[in-house]
Amino acid sequence: MTTPNNEESKAQRLAERAALAPREPMEMPYLRAIPQPTPWPILAAFGLTFIFAGLVTNWMVSVVGAAFALVGLIGWFREVFPHENVEAIPVADCEAVLPPPVFEPRPAKLPRNMVPEEIHPYRSGFKGAIAGAVAMAVVAAGWGLIDEGSLWMPINLLAGTVLPSVGEATLEQLRLFNGAWFATAVGVHVCLSLSVGMVFVVSLPMMPRRPLLAGGLIAPIIWTGIAWATMRVVNPTLEQYISWPWFLGSQIAFGIACAMVISRTTKVRLQVGRPFEDRMGFEQTEGDES
Repeated sequence: MTTPNNEESKAQRLAERAALAPREPMEMPYLRAIPQPTPWPILAAFGLTFIFAGLVTNWMVSVVGAAFALVGLIGWFREVFPHENVEAIPVADCEAVLPPPVFEPRPAKLPRNMVPEEIHPYRSGFKGAIAGAVAMAVVAAGWGLIDEGSLWMPINLLAGTVLPSVGEATLEQLRLFNGAWFATAVGVHVCLSLSVGMVFVVSLPMMPRRPLLAGGLIAPIIWTGIAWATMRVVNPTLEQYISWPWFLGSQIAFGIACAMVISRTTKVRLQVGRPFEDRMGFEQTEGDES
């Protein structure tokens, strides 16, 4: 129940916040006061962390996180609306009056520097993706034939990354051809290869000295480690069938083939920030200002 004293104290706090707020639109922020320390952002971040942790542990963890996040966000918003909760900056008594700060006019807006300034053509990413996909398929097929005695084993395991039913199959079923699994595996293989090829188009120019080292060794090791860490959560049944040395070898084969094809193409400058007429190659005749 709200008492008159609580209403008066709340109104007094709001009045103090309003008095310390900037008085003019051009006044420099936090000239007379600074934000007060508050625990609400940390509490909200703690709750959001628990929400995502519950996705891989237990749904009750997400519920607790949602409660913490809700309380933290409400408390955080109350700290800044309708006026920010600030504390006055103590100023020592002095006779000299400090003039208000004078700000120089903002410089003219200059075009941003894009990194990288040059990239490989996107069509090279398409070609590199095809080359990498073929190289990876050859290594994966070699593992299936040598270790498992079946060409369809790696194909069915790839389909299992999106089809839960594959995880329930027996070892003998994984070694046999399945039309639906084959079509799914081809779709996943093509999509992932094209995605990585487009990423290589932009990322390889950032490492011009060692593109094959970055694309053929470092990147495959990184995403193989991510796959190894997440496979136990995504599909722990399939994880027992995967040969990780062969898996890493197939990824390195993809990276080397893809990076080799892309790095041999001539780079082109990025067109971001340039006028539409320049990007399209339009010409303007003399005296025509339309």
